[in-house]
Amino acid sequence: MNRRTLLAAGLATAAVPAVAACGGSSSGTSDGPLQFILSGDANQGGGYAAMVEKYQEETGVVVEIVDVPYDDLETKVRNAAKANDLPALGRMPAVDPVWLDRTVDLADIAAEVKPIEGMVAADEDGKVPALPSDLTAVGMFLNRDLWDEAGVEYPTSIDDNVWTWDEFLEAANTVREKTGVKFSLTMDRSSHRLNSFLYQHGSEGLALSEDLSQYAADDAAVEALERFVAMNDDEVMPRSVWLTEEDPNAMFKTGQVTAYYSGSWQIADFIANIADFEWIGVPMPAQPEQATNFGAAAQIVVFEGTGQEEQALDFVSWLYSPENYAEISRIAGFLPATEGIEVSYDDRQEDFDLYNAAIAASPAFVGEGKTRELELQVSGAAAPLSGDPLRDETVKAIAGDVSVADAVTTALDQLNESLA
Repeated sequence: MNRRTLLAAGLATAAVPAVAACGGSSSGTSDGPLQFILSGDANQGGGYAAMVEKYQEETGVVVEIVDVPYDDLETKVRNAAKANDLPALGRMPAVDPVWLDRTVDLADIAAEVKPIEGMVAADEDGKVPALPSDLTAVGMFLNRDLWDEAGVEYPTSIDDNVWTWDEFLEAANTVREKTGVKFSLTMDRSSHRLNSFLYQHGSEGLALSEDLSQYAADDAAVEALERFVAMNDDEVMPRSVWLTEEDPNAMFKTGQVTAYYSGSWQIADFIANIADFEWIGVPMPAQPEQATNFGAAAQIVVFEGTGQEEQALDFVSWLYSPENYAEISRIAGFLPATEGIEVSYDDRQEDFDLYNAAIAASPAFVGEGKTRELELQVSGAAAPLSGDPLRDETVKAIAGDVSVADAVTTALDQLNESLA
């Protein structure tokens, strides 16, 4: 898998204040500001705010950022679509069937900027409704001070003799016992992280078939999930993270755990907010697979019916030019989702190099699975899920309410019902 050199994330300016309105079509003319709806720009260094300011300086065109809470974003845009009051463009969590047919074709831009394998898909007519805004990838962080205090070694690159899960757990437990911290490991309460754990144990996870007709799980998925459930024993891992949603990020930042299984999006936060100890990114264990789980952090879409389609396309094309896309990646701490982009970040080069290597080392089925999931999204054939089936059923298994085998079966049933 071809990737570009990644350095590390920096912080930058605050975002343009959000506005309450959402419509570009009914609230103005084609000469008015382009409304760009998204979530979390201010928390990611204000990258989009910086770029729209630069765009206005270069072109005179005003792009107005509408930064809304993440939990409100999907509902707000769905309601805007139903009211025929969509903004000019958006950075959305996923392609949504509610507004899929209200998107402008981005195939020409996609052909020019070349998103990496698995991060873009066309429908049966060749229309590309969305472009990946940036990548995220799963990874592991250690409290370096604790590991060094305990005198326990750890790999620092994929080229090292990367540890197995057996070796990692033995090492992390030793650090916990020698330093007196509460837990060996914590992991975000998410199937995105859990799937990478399954991949590393030789499973393809809860995988969608090539014809997009069915989800299935292999025996290795059940075996790996059995292990994960057993690890939630209030020694290796705190049960409270998955059972009661205690914050694993806060646990790591307050020195309660030796290791944190999370991802690339944490780097900017740790740079800014961890001052009491040294931390380090390390390769995730392989048993036997060296694998991460990666994907688009969000999708850039241009909406139809606003009278501003051409202006919005011009902005998106400008944003994805190599110079500008590298700049927003530096400011916001993004992993670029297109080929050939070299980014000079302000700090932590080694951490982003590690994510780059982890993505490249992942087995082909990871990227192939991402392609199929995105093809399903752009086809509009699947109903939106109300929750996260793998996560939610795993929580029940940790609580002892269901067996792991039943949890997998129920999660598959829910996923397959969404295809009906």
